[in-house]
Amino acid sequence: MAREFVIVESKVRQLLPEGIRLASDALEGLDQVVREIIKKAVERCQANGRKTLIKEDF
Repeated sequence: MAREFVIVESKVRQLLPEGIRLASDALEGLDQVVREIIKKAVERCQANGRKTLIKEDF
């Protein structure tokens, strides 16, 4: 079973300039990057004794 993305393909496509296409594996790569960013933000949040993510965590 494929893992569900935390990103929305249609929203990513809206951000691309005209003439730029999106390869199918590009979404997998972007999803991995986003998951890693979230993981690091959670670690910073916890290291600072908080339970709420704030923009500085990113």
